[in-house]
Amino acid sequence: MDPVALGIAIAIIVILIFLFIVAGLRVVNQYERGVIFVLGRLTGAKGPGVFWVPPFISTMRKIDLRIVTFELPPQEGVTRDNVTVRVSAVVYFYVVNPNDAVNNVQDYYRATVQIAQTTLRNVMGQSELDQLLASREDINRSVQRIIDEHTERWGIKVTAVEVKDVELPQTMQRAMAKQAEAEREKRAKVLLAQGEFQAAQTLADAAKVISTEPAALQLRYLQTLTEIAVEKNSTIIFPLYAIGEVVKDAMSNIKIQAVFPGNSPSDMGSASAPTTPLSKPPALPTVPPAPPSVQPPDDNASGDSGAHLQ
Repeated sequence: MDPVALGIAIAIIVILIFLFIVAGLRVVNQYERGVIFVLGRLTGAKGPGVFWVPPFISTMRKIDLRIVTFELPPQEGVTRDNVTVRVSAVVYFYVVNPNDAVNNVQDYYRATVQIAQTTLRNVMGQSELDQLLASREDINRSVQRIIDEHTERWGIKVTAVEVKDVELPQTMQRAMAKQAEAEREKRAKVLLAQGEFQAAQTLADAAKVISTEPAALQLRYLQTLTEIAVEKNSTIIFPLYAIGEVVKDAMSNIKIQAVFPGNSPSDMGSASAPTTPLSKPPALPTVPPAPPSVQPPDDNASGDSGAHLQ
């Protein structure tokens, strides 16, 4: 046999073997798995990294194991209390078993989206409006549980479902706004009444304390006048009761000065004054008046008086 022809044949065989080997090489990333079918038979999932499968008779489908996030379009429905709402949500899931995701469902992504939309509408129809607005955590868990039950045999795990938005009709929004406003007004009136009650109770206690000392009321009047006098554009009306008290004090001072002339009220409070307060001015010693002088009648009274007048 010609050595040249033999060498060419060997080279061709080596090239074919090399191409056969290269054709069977597969590369899968860390977050992927390759599901292998050999002659239509499922052999399992391989990866990550580089591995070899029989070429020409094998097929491989890559499955992403990362968490997939998709937003459900707004779903319109009627709640149990006959209120039309539009609810949108976000679903998070990932592939747990790549073999089931390929072998048990045609398109696991589309199937998961459809079952999520249907479940959201069903749960929305079985719930009341207050539950949708106030108990979103319960709604989320209920939707997640139902979707997870359907997608378990597909090799899909739903990690979370979050209700994103709840759209209400304009009439319902106005009615809820009126309800909230009425609730706020009720709370404000209750708080105002409680404040009035506490203020009245405090004023009553203060009045009891002031009534024990009359001077405290005058001090309170003077303090009020001091606060009012800060603004120069005010007209101050002095209470008549306070004027009477001031006049009474002035009259008592005048009586004291009449009894002790030359002494001022400040001198009365000095060390030379008596230690005991004067309730009344001390009584002066009384001198009996002199008896009137009686003269005997005079016959020449008229003449004498005339001469005396001259």
